[in-house]
Amino acid sequence: MTATTAPTTVAHGDGHGDGHAHGGGHYTSLGLDNRKVAIWTFIGSECMLFASLISTYLIYKGKSPEGPFPHEAWTSPTTGEVFKPILNIPVTSASTFVLLMSSLAMVLALAAVQNRDVPKHTAWDRILGSSKIWLWATCLLGITFLGCQAYEFTSFVHEGLTMRTNLFGSSFFTLTGFHGAHVTAGVLWLFTLLAIDYKRGLKPSDALLVDICALYWHFVDVVWIAIFTLIYLIK
Repeated sequence: MTATTAPTTVAHGDGHGDGHAHGGGHYTSLGLDNRKVAIWTFIGSECMLFASLISTYLIYKGKSPEGPFPHEAWTSPTTGEVFKPILNIPVTSASTFVLLMSSLAMVLALAAVQNRDVPKHTAWDRILGSSKIWLWATCLLGITFLGCQAYEFTSFVHEGLTMRTNLFGSSFFTLTGFHGAHVTAGVLWLFTLLAIDYKRGLKPSDALLVDICALYWHFVDVVWIAIFTLIYLIK
């Protein structure tokens, strides 16, 4: 009895519906590039980190025996010094808007890289198609947010709130400080993409690199929305 061996067919990606053909990436069984799986895994771990920091803030919220407090005025019983509510809602609202606009700029930067080879017939098309413009916009908006956060931290210290002042100060500076560090890392990442763009130009084959950075940047923005709502808006 002769054993029959079925012919083995090796499918070569032709670029139509087969993600294996793009950029020579290594793909998982899910059909995703392993770099994209890695960034999603990293974001998942960062969600756990921020969940623990936010939970800590909520546990200690309202339990500080002495001020300054986020939303209430406080008078020191020993010195008689009056502390006004420490949070500056208008400044933080403006910085939140800036960070949200940076997400829009990041979306336009990714679209510009993906459509780099599409002909641009008008000045507006050339603006929309310039990845440099939108990467710079994202960087500058991120730096503006960090500048607002630095101003806020400095003003809090001058008004008597530090990490050692009370439970609110400790949990607030830890949570928002960690978020600021993540924004700083994102800005540095964006500058590396800009360096690549100036050196050789970001091509559609580089879209995955920009997409991974965009995922991280959007994650940072979403986390800030949660922080802003819980700390600044909910008394």
